Amino acid sequence: MSLRVPAMSVLPPVRKDRIIAQLPRYFRKEAASHTADDFNPKVKTACQEQRTGTVGFKISKVIVVGDLAVGKTCLINRFCKDAFDKNYKATIGVDFEMERFEVLGVPFSLQLWDTAGQERFKCIASTYYRGAQVVIIAFDVNDVASLGHVRQWLEDALRENDPTAVQLFLVGTKKDLSSPAQYSQIEQDALKLAHEMRAEYWAVSSLTGENVKEFFFRVASLAFETNVLAELEKSGPRQIGGVVRINSTSDNVYASSKKKQANCCQ
Repeated sequence: MSLRVPAMSVLPPVRKDRIIAQLPRYFRKEAASHTADDFNPKVKTACQEQRTGTVGFKISKVIVVGDLAVGKTCLINRFCKDAFDKNYKATIGVDFEMERFEVLGVPFSLQLWDTAGQERFKCIASTYYRGAQVVIIAFDVNDVASLGHVRQWLEDALRENDPTAVQLFLVGTKKDLSSPAQYSQIEQDALKLAHEMRAEYWAVSSLTGENVKEFFFRVASLAFETNVLAELEKSGPRQIGGVVRINSTSDNVYASSKKKQANCCQ
């Protein structure tokens, strides 16, 4: 789902480093929700012909959930502000950032909701889950327990949304703190879980910035593609149906006219 912005709203311009011309690649093919190398041909054609409807005026809601201190805020801040603060303060309730992109020449916006991981703020945060198009569940690759809690976070998020209308991402954070051997072990468990959840898996480091930009570009691209396809599906049948109905009516009128002419000639 997505939030609509009135046509008269003035949205900030798209930064030069937020332009997406090609579909960003997945992190692991075995845990990718979309394995194609490029955008759907229908989407590319619609963008070229400027038939994307209201997509350019929509804001797609993205919620980031997960345990306390897994790095949700740091992940968002690294992408939105290109900053990393070791002395961060735990998020109270919810916070959000707005990011503008240009995908295949069409403006597109993401609203990134940073939710609290503490149990006492869970009820507050859950009220903001509704209407999410993308759910990002974060866990610490150095903390097995945080991976074990992923299913509960998924359940909480889907309780407020239609499971068939949400794109899921499972993101392992703090990759820079993990040794290759440690990471390899937890990655196997994470890949298995991502497959069960039908989520796309990524591993990132907010400290170094590893995979952060690539990840959010991937999120924006897949959300954009989903929105354009939905727009085409919504408008396509009506247009096609209208043509069919008009043609059918014309045919009936034509047939009736021919019949009258034939009767007159008899």
